[in-house]
Formats: sequence, C-alpha cells, structure tokens
Amino acid sequence: MTTSIKLQNFKSILPEQIAAFCLIVGFALYTAWDQFYWWSNREDYSFGYLVPLFAAYVLYDRWPIIRSYLFAANAPGQFASGQVGRNALNSLLEWVAVAVFAASVCLFTIGALLRAATGPQNPASLAIAGSLAGLTLSMVFIFSKQRVDGQAMPLKHRLALTALFLFPALIWMISAPLVSVAETQIRVFLLTKVTVAVFSSFDFLGFELERQGNVLILPEGQVGVEEACSGIRSLTACLFAGSFLASVFLDRFWKKILLVGAAMLFAVLTNLIRSIFLTLWAYYHGSQAIDQHWVLPLIGDIGTVHDVTGMAILFVTCIGLICLLPIFNYKLKDFEEDEDWNQSEPLG
Repeated sequence: MTTSIKLQNFKSILPEQIAAFCLIVGFALYTAWDQFYWWSNREDYSFGYLVPLFAAYVLYDRWPIIRSYLFAANAPGQFASGQVGRNALNSLLEWVAVAVFAASVCLFTIGALLRAATGPQNPASLAIAGSLAGLTLSMVFIFSKQRVDGQAMPLKHRLALTALFLFPALIWMISAPLVSVAETQIRVFLLTKVTVAVFSSFDFLGFELERQGNVLILPEGQVGVEEACSGIRSLTACLFAGSFLASVFLDRFWKKILLVGAAMLFAVLTNLIRSIFLTLWAYYHGSQAIDQHWVLPLIGDIGTVHDVTGMAILFVTCIGLICLLPIFNYKLKDFEEDEDWNQSEPLG
C-alpha cells in the first residue's frame, strides 16, 4: 500500500519539475568534470573529490524534508488562496529568481566557451561553479510554485525548500579555484600577517631574529614564510569542512554561519601556531631541519616536519569543529521557535 502511494506521488510530478531536476544534474556533472582537473593537479584542492559525495549525501539526508514539501498531504484550507496569493513579495521574488536564472545561463555560457577555447583556467571554473549555484537555487524556487497534487505552495515553504539546497549548490564555489588576481592578493595578505605575527611573538619572547620581507633571519640560518605557510590551503579545506558539518548537524541558519566563521578562525589560528612551531624548530635545530623527515618506530617515514604539521592543523581544526557541535546544538527554551518553522529547517 505504501509503495503504491509513493509510486503514485512520483507519477504526479510535473514534467517541468522533472526537466528542471535533469537540468540541474546535468550542470552538476559538467561542473564536476571541469573541476576534476584542479582536484587532480592542485594539492590544495584535492578535497574536491569529496564535494560530489558530500553534496549527494546532504540531499539524501534532507530528502524526507524535501518530500514532505512536495508530496505530503496537508489539512484542508491550509493552502487557501488568500494565504498563498500572488502578493507583491511573492511576485518580486519570482522575478528575482527568473533574473538569477537568466544571469546564470549567461554566466555558464561564458565559462563553458572560455574553457572550450583555452582549456581549464580559474575564471572559467569559477564562472561554471557560480552558474550551477544560481541555476539550482533559482530553479528550485521557480518550479516549487505548486506541489505535485496541484495545490499552491506557500511562499514561506518555497523559501525553506530552496534553502535546503544551499549547501549542495554553493559548495562547488569552494572547490573551484579563485581568480588568480584575487588568490594572489589573499596569499600575499596572509603571508604578510603570518610573518609579522611570528616575528612579533619571537621578539616579545626575547629571541634574536630579524625580518626581511617574508624571510626571518635566525642565528642558524633563515626561514622563509612561503605560500604553503600562508594558510590559504587550510583556510579553504576548513571552510569546506565547516560548511559540511554546519549543513548536516546544525538546524539554524545563524548557527551555521557561526560555525563556518569558527572554521575560518580556527584555520588562521592553527596555521599561526604551526608557523611559530616551525620557526622555533628551525631556531634550535637549524633551518634545514624543517625539511627533514620524521621517522617513527613501527611506522617509518611519515613525511617532513613541514608537511606533517600541515596535516596536523587540519586534523586539529576538524576535531575542534566537531567539539563545537554539541555547544551549538544546545537549545534554550526561551529561544526556541514555533514548531511549524522548525520543520522548515535546516537552512543551508
């Protein structure tokens, strides 16, 4: 009986909703194919292999909520025309969604043509990822005007349904490389701040060293704060991890924003601690000691000091974010919202 009802519900899906779903899947596959070049050729974007899996998992995890908006029966009169009517806000948001859809199509066309003409490059991949986000969110809103039984869907539920696709749509923006100019500026900014912070810390503690640009002159050699020490790699990876954890385990939009912000803050702080440790290691063991390999009993070579500490900060940051989840999920009765709105969560 239950199976027959589910089949009947799926048969009731409008053809345009099926077409929209197929179009989104097609754009996602093309985006994954485009970004595969960066995932396989740039170590700082190797986490991108997880993006399709995590996006699919989030949709799978949220499917019961999505299905409740599209298929679930509701009490008579809940969707009365007066409640759902085409008011000014509803009409405005629909026009905004159409404009976003048109702009996304244009952006995808530009990105796809640029990639076809010049091969993989940062602006093309970023344009394609941005177009996927815009197309997904705009089409979900546009084609959720009514449920499969033909009844109109309230604006509040349409917005909540669209919000459920925020992570699967926007996560591709993180796994795509930034435009070279912006990426360079961020790297230089982080490099300068890390170098100044490390130098100031050692100078405050009374260590003898000098600073020449991004190079620290030690008594036994010098240490250059290179691009890998800027923290942009850990910042990107932690932003991805924080976004996923927030999307799956938190049920309020403001909590998700705070956790993502905490992930970025953790990435900066742990990278600073790593830079201070590496400088301290070089201070006592010589500048070449950073590139020496650590060999552990029964395990063997686990990599250089520089690389091991880089992986360690990512691990520590992820553990820190996981430890924050129970705190963010703690609820106070005074701040709990009504039951109907809770059912529209999670956002993002």
